[in-house]
Amino acid sequence: MKNHLKVERARHNLTQQDLADAVEVSRQTIHAIETGKFVPSTVLALKLAQRFTIRVEELFALEEGD
Repeated sequence: MKNHLKVERARHNLTQQDLADAVEVSRQTIHAIETGKFVPSTVLALKLAQRFTIRVEELFALEEGD
């Protein structure tokens, strides 16, 4: 699964820690999602999209083979 989390975070001038605090996870979780090492739960994906006021599909997308 690919994501645009790092791009959205940069657009909003947020650090990984700022975003982590906003959605109540660790900074390491945000880093793991951005690097593709962790796929967030549905609840976390919704929280992240809501934080940026975008649809989940704008933040996350399936890649071929997913």
